[in-house]
Amino acid sequence: MSERQTLIRSMHDIGLAAWFGGSLFGAVGLNGASAAVSDPADRTHVATAGWARWAPVNAAAIAVHGIGGVGLILGNRGRVAGQAGTRGNTVVKAAITLAAMGVTAYSGSQGAKLGKDSHAPAASGVDPAEGTPEDVAAAQRRLKVLQWTIPALTGVLLVMGAQQGEDQKAGQVAKGLLGSLKH
Repeated sequence: MSERQTLIRSMHDIGLAAWFGGSLFGAVGLNGASAAVSDPADRTHVATAGWARWAPVNAAAIAVHGIGGVGLILGNRGRVAGQAGTRGNTVVKAAITLAAMGVTAYSGSQGAKLGKDSHAPAASGVDPAEGTPEDVAAAQRRLKVLQWTIPALTGVLLVMGAQQGEDQKAGQVAKGLLGSLKH
């Protein structure tokens, strides 16, 4: 790896940071604050309106992260193939990325269900109340779990990215290349 990869590394990291940070803020800030809305019929509406505004930014963040990730794999393909442990980390990270994308898309579909009946009474954007229609309550219960699943998965991706950065240190590259020659 003799050439710099500042642009694609930045795309990878900034996209992931926005994806992680946005999902964590949504779970803690937006969904949490929706419970403070005085009218129970407006709580889901406030949460879904906020998520709808974030959705295009989140989609762009995921795309930027994905483009950066593919660029890093292509730019480091020799090291990924030859350095012990790097290929496995890359495969696992790619699988977790795809899982996080799937969970994010599913979460969006559940949020869209709430948006169709966004003035149903609720305790918060993800907590049904007495009188919440069952289809809305079911989507809210799923979203209550999904709101934490996305930052958990993207948080793991952040840690794995840090590990990959450590693996690029000269001593680790040499050790990994020597380790792969032993096998």
